[in-house]
Amino acid sequence: MILVTGGAGFIGSNFVLDWLAQSDEPVVNLDALTYAGNLENLASLQGDQRHVFVQGDIGDFALVAGLLAKHRPRAIVNFAAESHVDRSIHGPEDFVQTNIVGSFRLLEATRAYWGCLDATEKAAFRFLHVSTDEVYGSLAKDDPPFSETNRYEPNSPYSASKAASDHLVRAYHHTYGLPVLTTNCSNNYGPYHFPEKLIPLVIHNALAGKPLPIYGDGQQVRDWLYVKDHCSAIRRVLAAGRPGETYNVGGWNEKPNLDVVHTLCAILDELSPRPDGKPYREQITYVTDRPGHDRRYAIDAGKIERELGWKPAETFETGIRKTVRWYLDNQAWVANVTSGAYRDWVGKQYGAQS
Repeated sequence: MILVTGGAGFIGSNFVLDWLAQSDEPVVNLDALTYAGNLENLASLQGDQRHVFVQGDIGDFALVAGLLAKHRPRAIVNFAAESHVDRSIHGPEDFVQTNIVGSFRLLEATRAYWGCLDATEKAAFRFLHVSTDEVYGSLAKDDPPFSETNRYEPNSPYSASKAASDHLVRAYHHTYGLPVLTTNCSNNYGPYHFPEKLIPLVIHNALAGKPLPIYGDGQQVRDWLYVKDHCSAIRRVLAAGRPGETYNVGGWNEKPNLDVVHTLCAILDELSPRPDGKPYREQITYVTDRPGHDRRYAIDAGKIERELGWKPAETFETGIRKTVRWYLDNQAWVANVTSGAYRDWVGKQYGAQS
């Protein structure tokens, strides 16, 4: 049995689905079901006895302690986080509460549980903390990609809160001996991605005939990682990673945001042409850049390949095509998640033109 936190969100739900597609080891899935947590992501597991869903917060010490005592997991995989930079700029307190206070209480409950295990169970137990490359700050155009030894230089309330949680995880290993693992990933994309992030937002707006908002000049560079590759990396780190170590997970796919949007438009032109026959890139519109927008992220994923033999299976070209196809085939899912609250958010962030 493993405990997955945040397992109804984008990456977490993909991880749970992939885990149970490849293993009969049960999953207890703890998720608070905030705006980005969605049980529809897990609809295919309805009635599956291997999946136990619990609605709750990682900051609820008593709840987490009770789940650990009842289910006695051999590992915890912590995806639970507030994760959107733009939202952190408008409302940083939620990020402090979930990413810092919540992580602390989860670690405390885990430490108490782990301390009562017998020697064999203690040695086998793992706490895997899923983090982000944004903790490292921003890269200049010619800087080498982020490695695990880069100093932390977070530039947004989101990345600062994730950096704090990373430091707590490290401290619990060095102070208490808790067998932790940390992964810092690059930008994920793929199925079940809440349409506030660039790729699903562009697909959604393109099909709806709305403007495709691009921050600033669109030359912000990101390293794109297909979500199912990320899930396979987490499984590999959980199975063979060295306690106390950090592993950077990237897709080796650096792309400026504008290039990503142009690629999406070209695929949509092919797979779902506009009724008027015009190209989707005509819908591109430029909006004011967000405060403190990091210019470039890139991950050096050499350590995880050298030590654990992992590398991504998808190129950006194969992964992005699978992603567009998934959104075209699952428009009912998109319609259900793009509620009034979602529309209010997009209007606030990008202005009435979105």
